[in-house]
Amino acid sequence: MQSENRFFDDLAKLVNGAAGTVAGMTREFESNAREKAREWVGGMDFVSREEFDAVKAMAAAAREEVELLKARLDALEGAGEPVVTKSVRGGKAAKDAAAE
Repeated sequence: MQSENRFFDDLAKLVNGAAGTVAGMTREFESNAREKAREWVGGMDFVSREEFDAVKAMAAAAREEVELLKARLDALEGAGEPVVTKSVRGGKAAKDAAAE
């Protein structure tokens, strides 16, 4: 009877040791897989959600400004007023236009 108990005790120790080893290997595999996934995703040019939202807000603001400027331009053109543009360079063409 004593030998059977010892056999089962040794078998239980062996199974517990194997289970602990498998659990450790599983944790190590998951850790390595997460690290590899982070490296892979980090190598690609993804943007964070915050950056995406900031650019999206900037684009929406730019669209609104363009619409306001279009409406203002249409109002100015509709009023029959000539559109005056200034030359930044101040060259001969600007001086000729100013003389007229």
